[in-house]
Amino acid sequence: MIFLMNMKKDIVQWCQGRNGFVRLPLLIWFICVLIRHLRDPHYQSLLGAINLGIHELGHMVFSFGGEFLTIAGGTVLQCLVPLYGVYNFLKQKDYFASALCFGWLSTNFFNVATYAGDAQAMALPLVTPFGLTPSIAHDWNYLLTQMGLLAFDGWVAFFFRFLGVLSMGICLFAGGWMVALMMKNSFRIIKNK
Repeated sequence: MIFLMNMKKDIVQWCQGRNGFVRLPLLIWFICVLIRHLRDPHYQSLLGAINLGIHELGHMVFSFGGEFLTIAGGTVLQCLVPLYGVYNFLKQKDYFASALCFGWLSTNFFNVATYAGDAQAMALPLVTPFGLTPSIAHDWNYLLTQMGLLAFDGWVAFFFRFLGVLSMGICLFAGGWMVALMMKNSFRIIKNK
């Protein structure tokens, strides 16, 4: 609890002298991304191609761990990279950028939800880097089959959508609070002139 109180104090101090008006459009964009993801499970934001590239890289990065970890590695890496962004920006005390990384993480959770929800139907078009693999496995069909959970692909998808909404909520709440603090400070400066 003391950690959170100290972080709150640091964030309030960090917001002083920063421009909330410049940061506000990013939050508005993430609100639009959230709405689009909630309306259309197949929606891909501007971050979609980056997320896909990181996902495919994850298969290679985790290839040392056998078939299960290699296949799970795509999802693991695409979720770890934004979390590393949160950590990295917190370490640098760039609190707003850290909040935005939760928005980025949210887009990955929505993507994983769509992929996991397709595990039984396997209707989504699949890709492979450079088209090198002649037969492509459906990650979530394989993973859920191996875990004996294929019949629950809808619940798995629901879980990841919930994480997507939660992660975006953190982004919008924390980012909105910081923008409000910045704007309040800006108005105070203008009023005192």
